Amino acid sequence: MMPELTILPLFLITTLLLAISPGPDLVLISAYSSGQGFMSGARIALGIFLAGIVQTLAVALGLGQLMQQFPPIVTAIKLLGALYLAWLGAIMLKSWWVNKNATTINTNHHENMNRGLVLKGFLNNLMNPKALLFFSVFLVQFTQVNASLTSQILILGVLLSTVVLSVNLIFAISFSKLGKVLAGRFRLGHHFDGVLGALFLALAARLAISK
Repeated sequence: MMPELTILPLFLITTLLLAISPGPDLVLISAYSSGQGFMSGARIALGIFLAGIVQTLAVALGLGQLMQQFPPIVTAIKLLGALYLAWLGAIMLKSWWVNKNATTINTNHHENMNRGLVLKGFLNNLMNPKALLFFSVFLVQFTQVNASLTSQILILGVLLSTVVLSVNLIFAISFSKLGKVLAGRFRLGHHFDGVLGALFLALAARLAISK
């Protein structure tokens, strides 16, 4: 059953405001879009969208409530996410250190890296337990008590993820154009792996110490 149509405008406006607020997902999209172009940012955005669908399904099945009742589950997911981001950061920094003096950019390396961007966006969002907890708290506020809660959560979750995807694609286009302007003035491509590696380590530290 559809959610109450009268609350959908408020839901969409609130979702839009949340989508444009800074966070780890936006940081990744801006970094990859400015450094590697629109398609890289779009792949990250697609991964985030897929993570939103999975989180919607998890909330509909009650996983969000389970995480609220058992905080150790949240801690375990958070630590796994931090370790994953730290591992990515270490790989990027190693690649930058090896190739920093190269006279040309290793395009094969970037092509191989791009193939995993959907997964990076997916895991970056999915392995942040705050995202799942947010889904479980936010979506329920816009449901009706006299209708199927599961179906309403599924519909609202898909709407939320679609709005976020649209906003993230706009960000990807904007940052890719900005990256082209900056690339013409600075040798950003030669230091992209280093910047991204430091970024992943910072995200890992932020996730690990967050409460």
